[in-house]
Amino acid sequence: MLTDRASGILLHPTSLPGAFGAGDFGPDAYRFVDWMVSAGQTYWQILPLGEIGHGNSPYMCMSAFAGNILLIDLIELSSHGWLGPEDLTPHPDFRPDRVVFALLRPFRIERLRRAAKNFFASDHDDMHRSYTEFCIAESEWLDDYSLFMTIAEHESWREWSHWPKELVQREPQALRQFEMNHADEVDFWKFCQWCFARQWSDLRLYANDHGVKIIGDIPIFVSYQSADVWSHQDLFELDENGRPTFVAGVPPDYFSETGQFWGNPLYRWDIHEKSGYAWWIDRLGHALQFADLVRVDHFRGFASYWQIPADAPNAISGKWVAGPGEKLFETFVKVFPHLPIIAEDLGLITPDVIELRDKFNLPGMRILQFAFGEGEDNFFLPHHYVSNTVAYTGTHDNDTILGWWDSLPAHEKDFASHYLQTDGQDIQWVMMRAISNSAANIVIFTMQDILGLSGEHRMNLPGSSAGSWEWRFSWDQVQPVHSKTLAKMSQEYLRIPHHPERDA
Repeated sequence: MLTDRASGILLHPTSLPGAFGAGDFGPDAYRFVDWMVSAGQTYWQILPLGEIGHGNSPYMCMSAFAGNILLIDLIELSSHGWLGPEDLTPHPDFRPDRVVFALLRPFRIERLRRAAKNFFASDHDDMHRSYTEFCIAESEWLDDYSLFMTIAEHESWREWSHWPKELVQREPQALRQFEMNHADEVDFWKFCQWCFARQWSDLRLYANDHGVKIIGDIPIFVSYQSADVWSHQDLFELDENGRPTFVAGVPPDYFSETGQFWGNPLYRWDIHEKSGYAWWIDRLGHALQFADLVRVDHFRGFASYWQIPADAPNAISGKWVAGPGEKLFETFVKVFPHLPIIAEDLGLITPDVIELRDKFNLPGMRILQFAFGEGEDNFFLPHHYVSNTVAYTGTHDNDTILGWWDSLPAHEKDFASHYLQTDGQDIQWVMMRAISNSAANIVIFTMQDILGLSGEHRMNLPGSSAGSWEWRFSWDQVQPVHSKTLAKMSQEYLRIPHHPERDA
């Protein structure tokens, strides 16, 4: 349950400035924390930090535990002598306003390989000891992940069910032989995860020491092409060949006549229950090593989820199936008594979802952009908010406020103008004030809205196969008025908690 009033900013680290094609855990991340403090902000909300796969989406990770190695700070690696000055020359076609993933990945991977080679050839006893300790501590997932990535690359990134049969079925002798034959490659992936964990832990500690808390993000489902599904095939709805029998999605609704066919394999919840939900306990515990609290995406799937036959052409033929419900969360509470979870309770929400959320005192979400289509009774209007809520003007899936306002139907714009008492001038600040003045204990703004950017700068367009996850800002867009206005707003609406670093 949320008890203190505060506000924060939604910004994925890839959207930070930086010379090497995308934001990372380098100097600009620390500068962003400093800027948040000057702006009176308490929460930095990020998207999932996992290793991205097809489509570059952070919600389709190749591991529920491994971090996105493209976020590793190359400058920090060079400080240990693992990279030279020539490695820190940016690609000439990198863009300051967009992540060009086709350039970014080979550029970063090449340098990470050089760094790994130099690290293993070095005599840094303390760093080698740190690396070994990390590999031992995280072996439960790290061994499978590093082997999965090594095999996947060797197999030209084909889906794992198309690998040689003995590797698909994880025959112990075949796995041992492959690992021995590709030991350097396995070590490379472990080295990258060590660097990721070390750098993010330092950044999070810096943020916490300055009064900034991290809100992480856990997608409820995992990607089929992931180390998790390959190494825990019994936990997922798969056939004898390792192919999904049923997959995730959502039914037809106002936005789509055929629903959404996500394609993630579904869980065998009965098997999870027999294990005491061990994999989920490990997953949440791991996420809380990297964040102070986590948003669980598609929370409604724990109450019931849309089950679609894997061979269906779309989501129409799916059906609702009961999820683990209270059993899972009762297990969570035994391990994580305060249950630091934000329930993403958007979409088609039924009474059982609300009952599950409220039984465990989990804060839900409210989105102001959704508020103006149904009159004064609309659930998303600020006067309906309750304290145990995280309120947003919009999320990474929404248009920016300016883009939303420009495309709003006339009747909704009229209602919004009347409700917010605005003619649309500085609409982003009007809407940020509206949720700041609400009862919601936490309010979150996107960086795009703080900067007053148009719809061209949105982070994600759901259902679009290209162009998402690429947006970046630059420091020359950030003006003193932005931090001053935010700080004043936070103070006016009692959203600046006491912290020694802020009061110094």
